[in-house]
Amino acid sequence: MKLARRQFLRLAAATAGLPALSRVAKAQAYPTRPITMIVPAAAGGSADVAARILAERMRQSLKLPIIIDNVSGAEGSIATGRLARARPDGYTLDLGAVTNHVLNGALYSLPYDVLNDFAPVLPLVTVRLMLVARKTMLAKDLNELIAWLKANPNKASVGHVAVFARLWWVLFQKETGTQLTLVPYRGFAPARQDLAAGQIDLVLDVVDALPLVRAGSIKAYAVSSDARLDIAPDIPTFRELGLPALSWSGWYGVFAPRGTPSNVIERLNTAAVEALADPAVRSRLGGLGFEIFPRERQTPEELGALVNADAEKFWPIIKAAGIKPE
Repeated sequence: MKLARRQFLRLAAATAGLPALSRVAKAQAYPTRPITMIVPAAAGGSADVAARILAERMRQSLKLPIIIDNVSGAEGSIATGRLARARPDGYTLDLGAVTNHVLNGALYSLPYDVLNDFAPVLPLVTVRLMLVARKTMLAKDLNELIAWLKANPNKASVGHVAVFARLWWVLFQKETGTQLTLVPYRGFAPARQDLAAGQIDLVLDVVDALPLVRAGSIKAYAVSSDARLDIAPDIPTFRELGLPALSWSGWYGVFAPRGTPSNVIERLNTAAVEALADPAVRSRLGGLGFEIFPRERQTPEELGALVNADAEKFWPIIKAAGIKPE
């Protein structure tokens, strides 16, 4: 009986370790099936295009596809909530942005913690923004525009997309001493369409609006980058025009659920870094107006630091301005 009992205990101890060993073995073999990347925006927008460019190239490294799942609504909080509820096994990721992984923490009462419930993989690109106006706006440059806005308080209608743009316009009014009427839009495309039709006066747009600028359908006054963009060298920066506080940029990065094994994060990071080094990927992202983070910053630690720094910077502004979800 004693011998049988010893054998039973040894067997039980060995069996108890099997689930942990199984999890380790699975992590080491990762990936063994397709990965889903949640994109907090509708198909066809700049975030969606960036995600598809990245996923297409990462497939070569991972030997398996990354399936894009577009989940829009509530400033991206619905998509981010789905990631927070996903199993931390590396098979669900999201293309996160400053809006859904930082700003929403000050806007919504969320069932997850934007600062602590996600595992950063790497920052991908910065998103440069461009101040554009209806083509019939008489102001020839930014100084003339600001003068007109000061002379006509609350008469200019501003189409804004997402809380990030609302924050920017709050600061714009503070920095320039102007008063504007803000009109919310669900996406850049409808705001841009109304701008081109002359139904609104101004939009802080992403730089893929450049074709409309080149066609003369709208006019551009400045970009938010620190230096002029290679794809738009004729458009000045806010910094060179004396408004460095308006040189804000959004960003996109890749996140996994908290608790994802470190070796899985490392595998995903390696695949994404390889993708961002590909000249074809760099050309396509650059053509959309994105700026890829330098190689030394393409780390999980860098994305985590970026999230925390932006929360420290933007949350007080949101609360002081009394900005609420729309």
